[in-house]
Amino acid sequence: MNAQPMEIAESCLRGAESNSMSFPEIVGKLMQAGFESYAIDFRRATATYYLPDGESVVFSTPRLEAPIAPALDTNIVGAAIREAQQSAPGYTYLGFCRKVMAGGCAGYVVSFSGRRAVYFGRTAETHIEHFPQ
Repeated sequence: MNAQPMEIAESCLRGAESNSMSFPEIVGKLMQAGFESYAIDFRRATATYYLPDGESVVFSTPRLEAPIAPALDTNIVGAAIREAQQSAPGYTYLGFCRKVMAGGCAGYVVSFSGRRAVYFGRTAETHIEHFPQ
């Protein structure tokens, strides 16, 4: 992978962490750079960005000192997603991460072609959130 897509992926990750980029902006930039998906792993504190040819790049994310609940609570995860979608007052991406972790989310995968994010728990329970059309 050449440096430009890697730089774009890292700038999108850091933009989310600093609240300087919205989810739609991030998706647009990553798609334009040729990425097909990305995955956030809260247990390993990593973000992995995937190109269609099988190449990927992994970045460290902040290790949040928040426990991941034993079971996925889709009500908690769904409420955190709605806050993000509505840019609720006080919303931050890292706050979102803490909330979904408290709701049992161990990580999530975003598929651009599938137009969905799949949130998964420690025992592989899932919550699927489709992108707005």
